[in-house]
Amino acid sequence: MDNQKTNKIIDENAARTKAEHYCSYQERSQQEVRDKLYEWGLHSKAVENIISELIGNNFLNEERFAKAYALGKFRQKGWGKVKIKQGLKFKKVPDVLIKKALLGIADDDYIKMLQKVLVKKMALVTEKNPYKRSYKLQQFALGRGFEGDLIADVMKDLVNG
Repeated sequence: MDNQKTNKIIDENAARTKAEHYCSYQERSQQEVRDKLYEWGLHSKAVENIISELIGNNFLNEERFAKAYALGKFRQKGWGKVKIKQGLKFKKVPDVLIKKALLGIADDDYIKMLQKVLVKKMALVTEKNPYKRSYKLQQFALGRGFEGDLIADVMKDLVNG
């Protein structure tokens, strides 16, 4: 039998306590918590009550989550703003908070991260043809969520520098 199905919580107080622990362990989006509460078998009225209480008691803060997510994905995984924005949209974070979170990434740090990502990848790309090599590097950086025009500028500096 599937273990996930046995983790049903019917009591709203027990669910609230468990949700508080879930939120205090790491920053969560409202959607993540909502999904988890439904997974625990709660009905919509109880879910919305618990979410309201978590927000009121500062266990849940969408802006704090967005900033932590953006900086974490940027610093730990080397993601660009495009990919971070997609990740936050997937977690149903409002656009205004996504913009705020992305502003938390300093432009200098952003360019340094792109340079670091490209230099690291350059060492691994074995392609001899300079055009194909350049294309592979651009595609890699685009996949990481960096903007095309910025990639072109940084690559120009790396090749000429």
